[in-house]
Amino acid sequence: MKEQKWKKLFFLLLGINIVVVIILTAVINSSGKDENYSPTQINTNGHVPFKIQTDKEDLNQVINHYLDKEGLTGPIDYKVVLGDEVELYGTMPVFSQEIQMKLTFDPVALDNGDILLQQKSISVGQLQLPVSYVLKFIGDKYKLPDWVTIQPNKERIYVSLQKMKLKSDIHVKVDEFNLVNNDIRFTLLVPVK
Repeated sequence: MKEQKWKKLFFLLLGINIVVVIILTAVINSSGKDENYSPTQINTNGHVPFKIQTDKEDLNQVINHYLDKEGLTGPIDYKVVLGDEVELYGTMPVFSQEIQMKLTFDPVALDNGDILLQQKSISVGQLQLPVSYVLKFIGDKYKLPDWVTIQPNKERIYVSLQKMKLKSDIHVKVDEFNLVNNDIRFTLLVPVK
């Protein structure tokens, strides 16, 4: 009798473990729906273009000041660092612990003045998680501006600077975004009407 009870409990525990593994695998491998990215072309009539050239160090300060000022870090802190690629540092809750994560992206300046960030590498503690899952998590849990579009399945992020809300209806377009050569150029479109 005791042996049969022991076998039943063993198989019950084994079944629970299998169900938990299947659910975790399904959640991790489930792909989110990609947000639609629609390129913006602003009407430059009535705007005067100002060309700006900067470097990574100065732009790092501006980006992270903007994130802090606008309260975009939210309950989960993240930080953007420009090195030879765009680096995103943050934390990811796994069970009851916060796991450090780092994602790197290759930036590409698009013809319309937006930036495409193509995912390059990922590090989430010692975990091997799919990139699409981590990008979906970032889109769901991090407070991002509405001018940032995440496409987890395509492993990329669009940064539509022209949709960024700036004072006095100023718009920004990227002309060059070459981090390796520290060649970062923008056009500020300032309204004159």
